[in-house]
Amino acid sequence: MSGYRVNQAGVTHARELIEKRRYDTTTSWSDAAPGADRENRWIERHGDDAYGEWHLAVDPDASPGTKARFRFPYGDFSRVNRAALVHAKQRAVQNGHDEVAAAADDLLQRLDRAHGD
Repeated sequence: MSGYRVNQAGVTHARELIEKRRYDTTTSWSDAAPGADRENRWIERHGDDAYGEWHLAVDPDASPGTKARFRFPYGDFSRVNRAALVHAKQRAVQNGHDEVAAAADDLLQRLDRAHGD
């Protein structure tokens, strides 16, 4: 199993979006997740670093400059998706990525507090 690392840029970006109340608590992740074409267009317009900011983890074994480098997406390039965070946390727990699971859980708690205000 690869040793995924928490992507601090992604976590920071998600926190900022939550603080700005840019999140979706109703759309399922299967409906909100960007497809490959949309991901490719995003990368063409904004670059790999901006693409990475929409993911909670980095796979250090994957080649830089590839989509495979980034793992555990949490949004649709405009908002944090609550269901994506739940999905990321569950997958991280199932695969032993404890630090990624903790980051996803922290973001979920932040989102739920912000949404409950």
